[in-house]
Amino acid sequence: MNIALAVFFISFVIVFLIRIPIGVGMMMSSIFYFALSTRPGATIGMVATQFLTNMNTSFILIAVPLFVFMAEIMNSGKVTNMIFSFANAMVGKRKGALGHVNVVASIIFSGMTGSALADASGLGNMEIKAMKEQGYDGGYSCAITAASAVIGPVIPPSIPMIFYAMLSGASIGALFLGGIVPGFIVGIALMAYTAIVAKKRNYPEGVSLPAKEFVALTLRSLPALLSVVVLLGGIYSGVVTPTEAGALASAYALIVSIVFYRAFSLKDLQMVLMNTVKTVGTLSLLVGCAYAFSYIVTIEKIPNAVANLLLGITDNKYIMLLIINVMFLALGMFIDTMAITLVFIPIVLPLIKTLGIDLTHFGVVIVINMMVGLTTPPFGMLLFITSGISKTPLKSIIKEILPMIYVIIGVLFLLTYIPELVLFIPRLAGF
Repeated sequence: MNIALAVFFISFVIVFLIRIPIGVGMMMSSIFYFALSTRPGATIGMVATQFLTNMNTSFILIAVPLFVFMAEIMNSGKVTNMIFSFANAMVGKRKGALGHVNVVASIIFSGMTGSALADASGLGNMEIKAMKEQGYDGGYSCAITAASAVIGPVIPPSIPMIFYAMLSGASIGALFLGGIVPGFIVGIALMAYTAIVAKKRNYPEGVSLPAKEFVALTLRSLPALLSVVVLLGGIYSGVVTPTEAGALASAYALIVSIVFYRAFSLKDLQMVLMNTVKTVGTLSLLVGCAYAFSYIVTIEKIPNAVANLLLGITDNKYIMLLIINVMFLALGMFIDTMAITLVFIPIVLPLIKTLGIDLTHFGVVIVINMMVGLTTPPFGMLLFITSGISKTPLKSIIKEILPMIYVIIGVLFLLTYIPELVLFIPRLAGF
């Protein structure tokens, strides 16, 4: 441990404790390190050169702003309304129907945006309002909205999976396919929990539409639902790459909102573009700061040190997966998901490769793990979003969401130790 590295870690801990934004904190710590280090290559100029020639020219990264743009379009038009209505019709006359609708709508929406925050802020607003109007507890309404939003980045497309693929070299196509079954398992588990709660609290039943009305609603919803087919069909037919599919799906979403639902004006487009630029700008700053942080971690050979330390405890991959899962669940309680992806995943990747753990399996598992972090107090972003849009006290949401977190963690460990649940579809597709 040299002086520069010691200052690097101490300064990062300090900026974290005083709640400076994580991106700024990583940048400050990195600057302190570069100012003090005498190690060859430990200069800001070298980091900038590496970033511009490696990460910032990565073709796969171009998919991120495209998927962000697509999510913004979906949230601004009538698409979210159509998804909610279609999910409501699918659930029908069931006890606690709106709780089930919440989960089903998230499963559908996840195939369009790849973002948990877009799910919670877009669909969440109408879901929570509808549930409160029918007598559901405010805390429960927000909790199931936040918990079901976790599915967003698991079922393809997925922004976190794009970053993981870039860092690990894993196939983005295999990762997308690998998330399908786990996403549905999380949804089924949450619906099972919802059924138990609905019966216990006597939540109201839904309404079953006549066949004729259901068919009419399905036809109206079809243009929005087909965006999933356009996106995944384009990728797995080999017609387009995942990045090109993002552009194709964004264009399709724009056409659907303007032509089919006539719910997208020039003012809406301006707002969508502004929100996209803000989100991508924030992500870009975080990526740049995290790259500098990770560069320091790499040249100081910290991943090797961590691997040797953990291998000194055990070389059993199943125990190691348990240790890593617990470690990432703990990190998710305090650190932003993107920061975890960009900083901590590169640290454990050498260990994962040494133990022969499949990169696709690990990628899907770790994405679900990090999504749990968005729902866990004290700094779960989904908790703040649902609380903000519904004016529900955080303590009410936290009380209701804890059992749901336990349900998702149960699914997480199921997927961790039964890799075939993740790898079945990718292997069927030839990955």
